[in-house]
Amino acid sequence: MPTLIFTPRYTDDSQALWKAAGALDWQVQRLTNWRVPEHMQNLAEPVLYGEALFGPTLAEQLGIRLLSPPEDWLVRLPLEYRQRTISLQTLGEARQLVQPNFIKPPNDKSFPADVYTGATLPAEYDDDMPVLVSDVVKWEKEFRCFILQRQLVTYSIYSRFGDVQRDTEFASSADEDQALLMFINTLLADERVDLPDACVVDAGMLAGGTWACVEQNAAWGAGIYGCDPARVLEVLRHASIKI
Repeated sequence: MPTLIFTPRYTDDSQALWKAAGALDWQVQRLTNWRVPEHMQNLAEPVLYGEALFGPTLAEQLGIRLLSPPEDWLVRLPLEYRQRTISLQTLGEARQLVQPNFIKPPNDKSFPADVYTGATLPAEYDDDMPVLVSDVVKWEKEFRCFILQRQLVTYSIYSRFGDVQRDTEFASSADEDQALLMFINTLLADERVDLPDACVVDAGMLAGGTWACVEQNAAWGAGIYGCDPARVLEVLRHASIKI
């Protein structure tokens, strides 16, 4: 059976996944620091869940490869699925921008994704750091979708007009769900869209009613919001590849 491994940071998501793993008779371990103890370095099937910044270091110690999206995935996504101009630049290039753009690191949270001009970007990061630079758009609603082998496994709304939907327990209407399913299943069926076996795709509706892809995330570091924890575990199991 798999062994689900958590970082030292306690979250509601890790607690929900812990309970789901227990119900499936998985083993569960929580690290007490940012080093993997020797007795956990030769597990038969380690499955990691934790923060993007520390995932690669822990994965190396566990002897696994974590599935993560390419940094230019959104850039290469066909226009009909992204509905905005997006480029991969260095932070140094982005610092030359005069007009506001939505700017974020591709695969981690080293600085907050937000609307910046070049002059307002964080100064403490190196110029050669890659960033995604996008048109500024307004999302009316956003959904998190856990994907396994190009099939939607579980999903949840997580934001309305930028507000995380914890107070509504991530509830969405039947009409919203149907619209999301139409969009995401079309994307998953399109062979031009490159996807790893296990990942998270965030999709949403722009102000004005057009659906688009927000971004792709690594499943092993993604929040689960209102998604079914047991089904999330199906995806996580395939996101950690034993080397």
